[in-house]
Amino acid sequence: MSFDGSFTHAMVHELQQTVTTGRVSKINQPYANEVVLTIRANGHNHPILLSANPTYARIQVTEIPYVNPPVPTNFTMILRKYLQGAILKGVTQAANDRVVHLVFTARNELGDQQELHLIVEIMARHSNVILVDQASGKILDAIKHVGSDQNRYRLLLPGAQYITPPKQDLTDPFTGPRPDLATTIREFPNRDVLAGTLQHQYQGLGKDTAAALASALHQAGDANANFTTFFARFDDPQPTLTVSPKGKTSFTAFPYPTEGQQQAAATLSELLDTYYQDKAERDRVQQQGSVLIRVVRNELKKNRNKLKKLQRTLAETENADEYRVKGEILTTYLYQVKRGDTTVTLPNFYDAEKPLKIALSNQLSPNQNAQKYFKRYQKAKNAVSYVTTQIEQTQANVDYFDNIMAQIELAAPKDLIDIRLELQQGGYLRDHDHQKKAKKRRKQQISKPDQFTASDGTKISVGKNNLQNDKLTLHTAKRTDIWLHVKDMPGSHVIVHDADPSEQTILEAANLAAYFSKARASSTVPVDYVPVKRIHKPNGAKPGFVIFTGQKTVFVTPESTLVDQLTANNQK
Repeated sequence: MSFDGSFTHAMVHELQQTVTTGRVSKINQPYANEVVLTIRANGHNHPILLSANPTYARIQVTEIPYVNPPVPTNFTMILRKYLQGAILKGVTQAANDRVVHLVFTARNELGDQQELHLIVEIMARHSNVILVDQASGKILDAIKHVGSDQNRYRLLLPGAQYITPPKQDLTDPFTGPRPDLATTIREFPNRDVLAGTLQHQYQGLGKDTAAALASALHQAGDANANFTTFFARFDDPQPTLTVSPKGKTSFTAFPYPTEGQQQAAATLSELLDTYYQDKAERDRVQQQGSVLIRVVRNELKKNRNKLKKLQRTLAETENADEYRVKGEILTTYLYQVKRGDTTVTLPNFYDAEKPLKIALSNQLSPNQNAQKYFKRYQKAKNAVSYVTTQIEQTQANVDYFDNIMAQIELAAPKDLIDIRLELQQGGYLRDHDHQKKAKKRRKQQISKPDQFTASDGTKISVGKNNLQNDKLTLHTAKRTDIWLHVKDMPGSHVIVHDADPSEQTILEAANLAAYFSKARASSTVPVDYVPVKRIHKPNGAKPGFVIFTGQKTVFVTPESTLVDQLTANNQK
C-alpha cells in the first residue's frame, strides 16, 4: 500500500492520541530529507519521523535508531530556534489529502506566544517539510527549497507566503458517500473498473484502498452503510502487514481482502517500522555510500581486468619450452637457414616423425633468429615466478574489495563511517580533511560492534566491517572466547564471549555469522568456529583478514526471526 490520504487519516488519529500536548525535547536531521522530532508526552519520549524522501515519504513515531551528523544542517538550526521546547497543540490533516499540520505553540525572542505549523507534504518527489509562522503565513524554512524556476505556482523559500497545494475537485470520503454512490455501483459492476472510478470521485484513495472499498461496496446490505463502515475502520485500525504469494510486502490500516500471509502490528508506526526498516536502510546506504560503492566497483573492475591479463601472460609462459626447442633446432641447422626467409621447416630431433616449422624474421640473421627464441624462452621462464606472485596479490585484492562490497550491501548507514575510514587509510579514497591545514582533526574512533544475547544469556558480538572485525577479534575478545565466520566467503567476525558455550549458543552465533554475510539468502550455510587463540593475522595483511587452524564447522540456515529474537534478548 502507498501512504495514501486514507492511511494518513489513520496515522493522524494515532499521533493525536500519542503525542498531542507533548513538548519538543530534541530535533535532529539524520538524513538530507528526514527530520526526527523527539516529543516528550505522557511520561515517554516519542521520536516523530518526518520524511520527505521521494520514495519513502511519511510521518510516524519510529523506534529505529538514527545516527546524527556531527554538524547540524541549517534547517535543523532553524527548527531548534523556533520549536525547541514548543508544545504540540494538535495534529491535523488537510481534508483527506496527504498533507499533515503539526501545530505548535512557542515563545518568541520577546517572550510573546506564537503559533507555528510544521507542515509535512507527502507527495512522492514533491514531498517536503515546511515550517510556517501561522500569524503571517510566511515560510520560515523548508527542508527542500523550491524556487520559481521549479514551480511558478508556489515558492517554498524562506520569507515566501505559504500557499497550500492545489486542491482536487474530489469528495472527502470521511464526510460520507456521494449521493450518486448507488448509481455508480450499478453502472460499474466490475470491481476493478469500479475501483478506478472511485479513485476519480473520492480524495486520498490509493489503488489498493480503492480496490478494498469496491469489494466492500459489492457486499450484501446497504451500499451507503458499507461505505461508512469501511472508512470508520480507519479510526480504529488493525495495522496489517501482508506478504503476497510472490513475496511482495504491503501495509494497510486494517486487513484488506487480498491473497497472502497477513501479520498484525500493535500500532501503525510499528507497522511502518517493520515495512520500511530494510527498504529505507538500503536506500540510505545507496545514497550515502554512493562514493564508496563507486570506488569499490572501480577497484574491483581494475583488479579483475588485471587478473585476466596476468592469467593470459601465465598461459603464454607455458610455451617457454617451445621457444627453447626452436632455438636449439635453429642453432643445430643454421647452415640450412637462409637470411631473408620468413619460415623454415627443419628436422625435429625431439620428435623425428614431425618436422618443425619455425617462423623467422627476415630482418635478422639465422643466428640472431635462434638467439631471439632463446631470449623469449628466458623471459617467459623468469616471468613465471613474477606473474604467479602478481596473480596471488591481485586475487587477494579482488577478494578484499568483494568483501568490502558485501559489507556495504549489508551495512546500516552508521557502518559506512568505518568503511570510509578504511578506504581512506588504504589510500583508495581521498581524505579531504588533509587539505584543511587549519583544521585540527581528532583520531576517528571505530564504532562498536553489534551486540546480541543468546537464549541462555551468553553475550555475542558481531563486527559489521573490517575495522570492527580487527578490533573485536584481535583486541577486544579474550583468547578463550569462540570466534565464528562463514566458510570461504565475505562475512562478519562473530565472537561468543564464553570459553565453553552450549551447542545451542554455537548454533545461534553461527546463524548470526551466516545472516551477516554474503550467504544471507542461502540455506545450509557452513560456518567455521574456533577459539580466538587460534586466530592469527599475517604481517601486512589487509584489514579483516585472518588465518586460523583447528576449526570445526556447523551448518545453519540464516533466520531473520532468530536475529530479531537475539537482538530483543540484548535489550532486556
